[in-house]
Amino acid sequence: MPPMPSRTRRSFWPPLIRPGAGVVRLVADESCDFTLVVGLRAAGHDVVAITETMSGADDEQVMALAAAERRLLLTEDKDFGQLVFAAAARNSGVVLVRYPVRARSRLTADVLALLAQRAESLYGCFVVVQPGRVRVTLSAK
Repeated sequence: MPPMPSRTRRSFWPPLIRPGAGVVRLVADESCDFTLVVGLRAAGHDVVAITETMSGADDEQVMALAAAERRLLLTEDKDFGQLVFAAAARNSGVVLVRYPVRARSRLTADVLALLAQRAESLYGCFVVVQPGRVRVTLSAK
């Protein structure tokens, strides 16, 4: 008989990382560079692209989907910071990508490295990824 789950909040959510696989579950907002989506999928990550499933959805709907499916939200839209901190929207974690055009060639490799090193600790956080820099802040909710 399998062990009973603990009574912590996390025990009732599906895992952010699939056990033993290192596969991270993400939602890529429409603002997200699709090259990054392709690269994450090629590396074996489970990425739902809003452009493919809910094109035209507003930010609140995208945030709700990510939270309901316990996926990290990957975006280049700074408005999600407003939702997370000012509106205290329920979320499962946001990764805000801030890469200028001249640094785009490193974007996929840098995000893959971040996920490989710290994926589980990103749950419930607001993360800003810039060339050579990652800032992690606990979300309001």
